[in-house]
This record gives sequence, C-alpha cells and structure tokens, in this order.
Amino acid sequence: MSERPLDADIIAMTRAWIANFVVAHDVCPFAGREVRRDSLRYVVAGDASPERLLHALIEECQRLDAEPAIETTLMILPEGLADFDDYLDLLGVADALLEAEGYAGIYQLASFHPDYVFEGVADDDPANYTNRSPWPMWHLLRESSVEAAVAAYPDPESIPEINVAALREIGSAALAEQWAACRRVRARD
Repeated sequence: MSERPLDADIIAMTRAWIANFVVAHDVCPFAGREVRRDSLRYVVAGDASPERLLHALIEECQRLDAEPAIETTLMILPEGLADFDDYLDLLGVADALLEAEGYAGIYQLASFHPDYVFEGVADDDPANYTNRSPWPMWHLLRESSVEAAVAAYPDPESIPEINVAALREIGSAALAEQWAACRRVRARD
C-alpha cells in the first residue's frame, strides 16, 4: 500500500478537481461563484475511525454556525473509506447524525467518492464522474444557500440530465484522464 500524501497535497488535488473538473465542466453551476469568492473550506479528516469522522462532521457544522463567511466545507476523508460500500454506509450514519443533532434543514451533505457509481448505472458510465472525486469526501452545504441558488437558477431539475449528456459526450477515457490529472497535483505545483 502506498503512503498517503500530505494533507496540503490532498487539498491541492481537491482544489484542482474543483477548478479543473467541477467548474470547468459546469458540473455544479453554483461552484464557480464560491471558488471566485474563496468561500469554500477544505479540511482533511485524517482519522480513519468512523466515530472520529462523525465527530469531525459535527465540528464542521459548529464552525459553519460560527463563521458565516464560510459558505461550504469539503471534508476530505482520505483514510478508511476507500471501499465505496463502506463509504455509503457511513454516509447514511452521517445523515442520521445531522438530523439527531438538529442540523437537518440547516446543512446537507453531498457525497463524492473516487469509485462513485449511481445505482442502476454501469461502472464505466461517464455519468458517474458527476460524483467522482480524488478522495472520498462529504460536501457540507448550507441548506438556505442551496435553496436560494436553486430558486435563482432556471430549470434546476435539468442540471443532472445536462451533466449526464455533457459527460457522456466527453467520454469515459477523456474524463478518466482529466480526473487522474487532479490526483497528480501537489501543493508545491
């Protein structure tokens, strides 16, 4: 097993993925604005234990409560969740924890994983790249901001279909290379 990159490199890879993949392909039409505003927080949750990751999630909710200038947090989970099924299991627990802690309706989780596969979709379908990231991660979003962005966007229900069509046009091979390029970025680059 190879050694895990430094936290600064993991963040650099994630920033590259956001800029060169998510924003460049307009996978999330709201991401570019937040990148330009520098309102995204990137945090590496390095402890692989599920209990510690869940604790870190609540700490991030508390940080967002206290710091309204941070629009959203990308919690990067580089250890312990390489298996997509394990990741999905913990994601379910994380969603339940947000509800139990009174954060339902305040924050929501979007999920990203290197091996993301939508149910009923082939592993190699380009559509999966809408949720494939360099590392397993939870994207903690302010519910009120999501609602405002969606309300201001013409036909927000069409976003997934537009993404799938655009990514399928690009094709799996090209997407895989673009995605892999993000994993090669280092903080010193």
